[in-house]
Amino acid sequence: MTLYSCCLILLLFTWNTAAYGPNQRAQKKGDIILGGLFPIHFGVAAKDQDLKSRPESVECIRYNFRGFRWLQAMIFAIEEINSSPTLLPNMTLGYRIFDTCNTVSKALEATLSFVAQNKIDSLNLDEFCNCSEHIPSTIAVVGATGSGISTAVANLLGLFYIPQVSYASSSRLLSNKNQFKSFLRTIPNDEHQATAMADIIEYFRWNWVGTIAADDDYGRPGIEKFREEAEERDICIDFSELISQYSDEEEIQQVVEVIQNSTARVIVVFSSGPDLEPLIKEIVRRNITGKIWLASEAWASSSLIAMPEFFRVIGSTIGFALKAGQIPGFREFLQKVHPKKSTNNGFAKEFWEETFNCYLPDGSKNSPASTSFHKGHEEGLGAGNGTAAFRPPCTGDENITSVETPYMDYTHLRISYNVYLAVYSIAHALQDIYTCTPGKGLFTNGSCADIKKVEAWQVLKHLRHLNFTNNMGEQVDFDEFGDLVGNYSIINWHLSPEDGSVVFEEVGHYNVYAKKGERLFINENKILWSGFSKEVPFSNCSRDCLPGTRKGIIEGEPTCCFECVDCPDGEYSDETDASACDKCPEDYWSNENHTSCIPKQIEFLSWTEPFGIALTLFAVLGIFLTSFVLGVFTKFRNTPIVKATNRELSYLLLFSLLCCFSSSLFFIGEPQNWTCRLRQPAFGISFVLCISCILVKTNRVLLVFEAKIPTSLHRKWWGLNLQFLLVFLCTFVQIVICVIWLYTAPPSSYRNHELEDEIIFITCHEGSLMALGFLIGYTCLLAAICFFFAFKSRKLPENFNEAKFITFSMLIFFIVWISFIPAYASTYGKFVSAVEVIAILAASFGLLACIFFNKVYIILFKPSRNTIEEVRCSTAAHAFKVAARATLRRSNVSRKRSNSLGGSTGSTPSSSISSKSNHEDPFPLPASAERQRQQQRGCKQKVSFGISFGSGTVTLSLSFEEPQKNAMANRNAKRRNSLEAQNSDDSLMRHRALLPLQ
Repeated sequence: MTLYSCCLILLLFTWNTAAYGPNQRAQKKGDIILGGLFPIHFGVAAKDQDLKSRPESVECIRYNFRGFRWLQAMIFAIEEINSSPTLLPNMTLGYRIFDTCNTVSKALEATLSFVAQNKIDSLNLDEFCNCSEHIPSTIAVVGATGSGISTAVANLLGLFYIPQVSYASSSRLLSNKNQFKSFLRTIPNDEHQATAMADIIEYFRWNWVGTIAADDDYGRPGIEKFREEAEERDICIDFSELISQYSDEEEIQQVVEVIQNSTARVIVVFSSGPDLEPLIKEIVRRNITGKIWLASEAWASSSLIAMPEFFRVIGSTIGFALKAGQIPGFREFLQKVHPKKSTNNGFAKEFWEETFNCYLPDGSKNSPASTSFHKGHEEGLGAGNGTAAFRPPCTGDENITSVETPYMDYTHLRISYNVYLAVYSIAHALQDIYTCTPGKGLFTNGSCADIKKVEAWQVLKHLRHLNFTNNMGEQVDFDEFGDLVGNYSIINWHLSPEDGSVVFEEVGHYNVYAKKGERLFINENKILWSGFSKEVPFSNCSRDCLPGTRKGIIEGEPTCCFECVDCPDGEYSDETDASACDKCPEDYWSNENHTSCIPKQIEFLSWTEPFGIALTLFAVLGIFLTSFVLGVFTKFRNTPIVKATNRELSYLLLFSLLCCFSSSLFFIGEPQNWTCRLRQPAFGISFVLCISCILVKTNRVLLVFEAKIPTSLHRKWWGLNLQFLLVFLCTFVQIVICVIWLYTAPPSSYRNHELEDEIIFITCHEGSLMALGFLIGYTCLLAAICFFFAFKSRKLPENFNEAKFITFSMLIFFIVWISFIPAYASTYGKFVSAVEVIAILAASFGLLACIFFNKVYIILFKPSRNTIEEVRCSTAAHAFKVAARATLRRSNVSRKRSNSLGGSTGSTPSSSISSKSNHEDPFPLPASAERQRQQQRGCKQKVSFGISFGSGTVTLSLSFEEPQKNAMANRNAKRRNSLEAQNSDDSLMRHRALLPLQ
């Protein structure tokens, strides 16, 4: 059975050797063998396998100069290590390198060669097989290029734990260690690149893009990650297409139609150069320009695409490139390549023929009739050129530096440096095995592997724990996913003015180590759009929404397609393409354009506005008029009219009116806490004091006139002290209401934002509307009582009591405050204070005018009426009218009683009341006294009343003279008074009680 297995594996290995003849590999013996997989060709020739004969290996076509340079980088690194005295001394590294032809099938053929050799060594068949040409096992593989190829290779190598270190496979799927156990790489995975692409789109404020991806394990995961990043940044994708270098023409045409009809100008492409080339050629044929191409690192510097004849279509390309490295001596090594000198490199002959477009006579496949080759490359991928015509023979003396090919483009060593780094990573892992100290190893019980019998899985173990410093001074260590974290350079395609070739200008970089938001740097001044323009192209579904507007969703359209909606009042947007408008702070409002917030207009009843000035002038006028009246009353304080109006209460009444007019000023100006707490109590107490004075005055006169016998008790009861006491008590109730109000719910200044959006009304928050109602209600209650007494006193003597005027003033007071309630409830803002000021001023002017203006007029302009005679005459007339009515009522009562007692019937009694002036005097005075009376300047009046009943007549008469007359006149007056009928005694007593002669 063992012999059978040996023969089977030898057969497999022999088949692989036949498929890869000497000219199809680079091979060198050594103590330890490293495998290599490089795309020396871009593809294989299409061939129909009809299976009528034994299938042959497909032919690789389209030579890749950069692929050969990468191969050279591996050979250079191995030779450099072999010549190093410190790294793996006394050990020689060999290599076996195969061409993958950029296809999975060819890569697997080469991988089977590595696996088969390892399997033969594991079987230990030396006793059965005499293998003089025995090649040691391949303990590690460098490669492959494409992620799809590496995926297939990794699945196979992982079965045998053969470490694979890729230099160009960046698919994030390969980070899955459960599936790809032995895969490592010296290139960052595409996750960072996809994020960087989304960051670039966001940087240029694009939101409407298309995506194209290679239909393999490189393109699909990369574009999927980009979609995730785009969604987070509100970037919309108009179309998403998959391509392949093996797509038929119809599929390519369909993708081009989509690109041509799309409104998206930015196209994100995750693909390799060979996969993208057919699409670009068709786009060039149709001359579809104006697109911005965002390139992944696999084609960002591909010479298959970066060709001058394509530049008019893809001249706006921005791409990612790996960080370039430095390989000292590599340039000279590249120049030394020669078919005769490079005996270990079976690809050197074909390279020489493709470089100089000639053929070497000893090469059977490079005959003059050989198949033509085409030139191209891909950042690492380049193609050769050739024609279908016969090639001349090569002399062998051609100068490699005289021909410009991608092979000699060593200015930016990116993939080449990754190859170099991959070889050194394996070498340092072997060095760790070589220098391992027993007891400190990575294996069981700290054991170490034997460097002379090292196995692949042991190298893999040390690679996972690798940590060394490369030739550029950078730390190299693979993370838990077998990846190296690296940075990207951002390049822009320019057209060289010297030779018209496409050059890659570095315009920025992407640092994956930086914080989010600080990773991307772009120098816009270096970017040329379409090869000449500095203006950033527009690639948005909708035009930018200007500040002051926001994006509005259009139903049925992607979120990037929107309409611009003006921000509502009170909201603003100060940036372009705002997704929502921000609300202004509480004390601010949006300006006219809604681009910023401005302080709200503050309104209150100001001293400086016309309305406030007018109210202030009226309040000052009221204060002035009240002060004037008070001055008049003070100057003429001893005149009869001032005395008759109870001058002490009049002074207090005028003071209260001063307070009323002054309290209105507290309602004007910006409300402060102290003014809010002072104005309502000041208004309420002032008006209560005023109404209390009027109430006491009116009620005193009314009670005295209505009293039957004004005794000394009445005079004592209605003394001045008691009057002030009553005023104080009425006012004290209002003071108590105000104190309780201020203690429980004090008013305060309030900034009202709710009445109008653009205005802040500074008003007073009354604290308690109930307290305000009690304050005004109590004032109105006193006013109602005062009105009642004033109405009853309206027929008292005009010159003595202003009852009619008080009645009218109370009517004005009620009209004002009844009108105030609905006006106060229906207004807002500063007009609330204005309404109350108007009410206070109207009520105060009403009281001042009705009560005092008539008296001031008499005092100043009718002094003849400001005499004691005028006061006495009007008072006496009223007194005798009252007495006559009282006598008549009593007489009628007595008559009815007598008639009922006597049972007699008489004629219906008739009565008449007559009043005579001083034309007849029933009691004539002496002549001397009469002359003296006529010479007096004062008023003398005689009043007589005659009351007749059916059986008799009673006549009453009364006369007054100035008390300052001579004693004779006084005696005559007393004599006349003593003769008055007894029926008039009550009225005389009232008269004496009211005479202001003290």
